Amino acid sequence: MRKNILAFVFLAICPLLVAQQAMNNDSVIKLVKAGLSDDLIVSTINSQAGKYDTSTDGLIALKTAGVSDRVVTAIEAKVAEAAQPAQPPVPPLPPMPAQASVATPNLPEGVDSVGIYYQAKDGSWQEVDSEIVNRKTGGFLKTLATDGLVKGDVNGLLKGSTSRLKLTFPASFILYLPEGRSPGEYDLIRFRVHSSSREFRSVTGGFVHVSSGAARDSVEFQSKKIAPRAYQVTLGQDLGKGEYGFLAPTDSGNMGSVASSGKMYTFTILE
Repeated sequence: MRKNILAFVFLAICPLLVAQQAMNNDSVIKLVKAGLSDDLIVSTINSQAGKYDTSTDGLIALKTAGVSDRVVTAIEAKVAEAAQPAQPPVPPLPPMPAQASVATPNLPEGVDSVGIYYQAKDGSWQEVDSEIVNRKTGGFLKTLATDGLVKGDVNGLLKGSTSRLKLTFPASFILYLPEGRSPGEYDLIRFRVHSSSREFRSVTGGFVHVSSGAARDSVEFQSKKIAPRAYQVTLGQDLGKGEYGFLAPTDSGNMGSVASSGKMYTFTILE
């Protein structure tokens, strides 16, 4: 009971003692003489700053004063810990450099992914939206009497009578193509406009003297390579106003056929 009371009193006054002086051999001897347990003395040594004498004479004096081997070991460990040089703080890792975007040389700003772009009035390049192509086969297209067609021709059909994109001459485009493609695999189509749709003709049965392609409604165009996989196309007034679209090729080997495509980049030429 007496030891517990002493321990409580020590814990209460310990901060005051430490504020006055650091722990040393005499401080430890006083705690032992006061009857405090080894656990409490070791805890005090570990938690408080101290300056101890661990020479041969110092250790003999501690032992002679009744200090246990456990407390002496704690003192030696504290001295060894204080003798170690302070470790410099580990500097934080430098931030990872931002991955530089791989820009294709000579491409204008805004042309950054595969697609078709047009030059707006302010000179910037904007992406041309694509529309879905629906197929229309058979029906009234059956005989050679109808523009040289044979049974099996396919018409491409787009909803709506006009494109959302309105342009004037000269109309400039950039075709940024997938790897392995060429501008010759794209068809420029002039649509035949109806009240609620735009239509063009492709072939599965064959034109007379034409084996493939959307020949009747296809318009020739010239392209100029401006960067790897990028080609510029400029359409002049000789094209005439109307509804147009670039028909993208497919991977099926039937390039430009509406039977295997389904994507067109459309626009309207006003003047």
